[in-house]
Amino acid sequence: MNETMQTFGYSDNLIYEYNNWVVLLRPAQVTLGSLVLIEKSETTNFANISQESFSELKEVITDIENNLKTHFNAEKFNYLMLMMVDPNVHYHVIPRYSENKTFNNETFKDTGWPKLPEMPFANEILDDSFIKLKELLKNNWK
Repeated sequence: MNETMQTFGYSDNLIYEYNNWVVLLRPAQVTLGSLVLIEKSETTNFANISQESFSELKEVITDIENNLKTHFNAEKFNYLMLMMVDPNVHYHVIPRYSENKTFNNETFKDTGWPKLPEMPFANEILDDSFIKLKELLKNNWK
């Protein structure tokens, strides 16, 4: 397990584990269903990930988009590779919505729509809702 996986709560926040990647529920929900996609190696340079990781990325992205469309009707997807603080190869996956979304009686806004996602902004989410969100995605992945 690399440093970035630890930072984002691998195993507690794990949605799905692939051979070379993990999908974690992002603790700070920029929008409903925000995820972190982390390459499992110690690599800190995107160009240095293995060919197997590059190849598997197509499957992972397809699964992410299909699941977020199915469960939350996500309209667009932003993949942000921001490796300034957390060093290992990873993307912040921010599903985008033109309207507010409700989950577990909580409202989630996309304050940046239709422009850039507002990364410093995080929707408040109760622990109960975070757990239910994680279980929904984890139990219904693929």
